[in-house]
Amino acid sequence: MKTLFSFAILFVMVPASVPAASDGGESLPSADVVVARTLARNAQRQKELAGYRGMRQYVLQNDRLHRQAEMVVQVEGAPDDTKHFKIVRELGWKEALNHVLHKMLESEERASTPEMRINTRLSPDNYAFSMVRTALADDRMAYVIDVIPRRHDEDLFEGRVWIDAQDYAVTRIEGKPAKNPSSWTRSVQFTHVYQKSGSFWFPLSTESLTEAHIFGATRLTINYFNYTPNAMQSPETASATLPRDPIQ
Repeated sequence: MKTLFSFAILFVMVPASVPAASDGGESLPSADVVVARTLARNAQRQKELAGYRGMRQYVLQNDRLHRQAEMVVQVEGAPDDTKHFKIVRELGWKEALNHVLHKMLESEERASTPEMRINTRLSPDNYAFSMVRTALADDRMAYVIDVIPRRHDEDLFEGRVWIDAQDYAVTRIEGKPAKNPSSWTRSVQFTHVYQKSGSFWFPLSTESLTEAHIFGATRLTINYFNYTPNAMQSPETASATLPRDPIQ
């Protein structure tokens, strides 16, 4: 189940979309061009952001076992985007907390270092890209691009991304791991959603579903809130109200 938790990245997709060429005959840019622009804009935004802070709420549920775990975490992103976590609250299923959610944080913290990110980021070194169409995402036009991993690696994924056509920022990712994380796992599917806050794009939600041979379906939901650039931090932001406890 490692990959389900190592991917800890809702826009309403409107049915209207445009074809690969506009009515005026102007073709869409290639997927590689869009990804190159996204990488360049990401680097620019990273410099402007100068680090950030935020909160996350993790909820893990297994209906077959009738078990649930919840954890609230403070995240601090350094200017180089290395992440550090502080657990604020945890409740419920102890085995899941200790052996799943804690290990998620450790794995993501290691993967956030610059030397590790280069091997997993959305780039031509790690993926092949194919333009599908454009579509509206929360009233903003986005490029929809299919993503194929270049390596059979559980830290990569196969799926589809939505990239904002104005800001060149990833707004949504849907997919599955490039490699099944375990022989115990039948399948893993996940969706990451991002939202714009001021000049920056921050995560909004993650939904993951793992189907295991013995344990059945395990669902993980991550809600992201109070994400703020360091330059905009205030005492009120730092002491923001925690979400309601979903475990009764």
